[in-house]
Amino acid sequence: MKSSAFLLVVLSLLVTIALLGCNETPSDSPHALSREPISVRGWVEDVDGATRNPIAEMEIARRQEQFAQTSVWVEGNQYASGGVSENGAFIVLDVPPPNATLGFQAPGADGAQLTLQNVPGTADVFIPALFLSKGKVRVGNPKAIQVRLPANIDKAKPTGAFAIIAGHKVPVMATPLREMMDRRDYPSPGGFRPVAIVR
Repeated sequence: MKSSAFLLVVLSLLVTIALLGCNETPSDSPHALSREPISVRGWVEDVDGATRNPIAEMEIARRQEQFAQTSVWVEGNQYASGGVSENGAFIVLDVPPPNATLGFQAPGADGAQLTLQNVPGTADVFIPALFLSKGKVRVGNPKAIQVRLPANIDKAKPTGAFAIIAGHKVPVMATPLREMMDRRDYPSPGGFRPVAIVR
């Protein structure tokens, strides 16, 4: 009787170990939750080739409808979270460093992709004024791209490292912690504000 109970305990332990081994994801896999995730923020300016309305209120309504149908994700990663707001601003958290591909889906811009390369862990990547098209993303103002790395310093300074964001070489800046408080907030797009919604 004791030997059969002992055998059951041993078998259950072996099954548990085997199941844990099957569910294990290698820590260097792009599908794993990173211990030093990066945040990616910015805004979608428009879809390339979209017909703009000359009446300001109608143009705002057109873009709001477009942004309501726009989504963002990280290719091959189930842990990243975020979205696109009604004014086109987007944020994606828990993006694995150093390399990742963001996908965007919008009316007239199927499978638009933006690549991030050599981004250090815990960095915040800011990419303003994106123009989406089928399979591609164009940055409207490449000089405004920022890659900030939190550091216990008083003043921002270059680290000497560079990241490649959407094909553009961007210096990685060591940034005081107090200036990184916005890294989990949606940015404010310039030049476009949604109209007030009266309920």
